Amino acid sequence: MVRLPLTPAQHAAGQRLGAYLRQTRGDRAIVEVAQAAGISPETLRKIETGRMPTPAFATIAALARALTVPLEDLAHICLATASLQKSR
Repeated sequence: MVRLPLTPAQHAAGQRLGAYLRQTRGDRAIVEVAQAAGISPETLRKIETGRMPTPAFATIAALARALTVPLEDLAHICLATASLQKSR
């Protein structure tokens, strides 16, 4: 199966998600949050730096739980702006 290249909007959403997660994590260690979410610290590091702009839903849900943020907040960040406007 061939995966299509990510669009600029998807890369931008990944950057927004990473910045939000870094901000929300605050002073908590990356290892602590990753462990609470059941992911590797390297995976969280890749998401936070935008090197993994489209993480799996289960990863996003686990991070929402670990950081006690509403999953809907992360969904709005992850979805491209055009997709959000079309769904309203």
